Amino acid sequence: MQYRDVARLEDLEPGTCLSVEIDNAPGVALFNVDGEILALNNTCPHAGGPLGEGTLDGEFVECPWHGWEFNVRTGQCMENPIPEWAASCYPTRVENGIIQVAFPEETP
Repeated sequence: MQYRDVARLEDLEPGTCLSVEIDNAPGVALFNVDGEILALNNTCPHAGGPLGEGTLDGEFVECPWHGWEFNVRTGQCMENPIPEWAASCYPTRVENGIIQVAFPEETP
């Protein structure tokens, strides 16, 4: 996995979330949970809503389209806690005020 710059830390205050689109990578939803930066695939598995535009409450985000909740640490869907309904999680780090996300390597 290779980390890619996705946003500035100053754009993601504690208790907020953010949708980010990146060339040649899936859209990513960023979350700041008490200073810890977490990332999920931005597309809600239920109906495709943008999770990064939802409402963050602690470590749970509510999808803005239909209100389904996801744990931003695990990606688990709280309405349907089965693997098929989980959002993909991505590793994050912050370097010099820049949020970086590692995406899975492309497979041919």
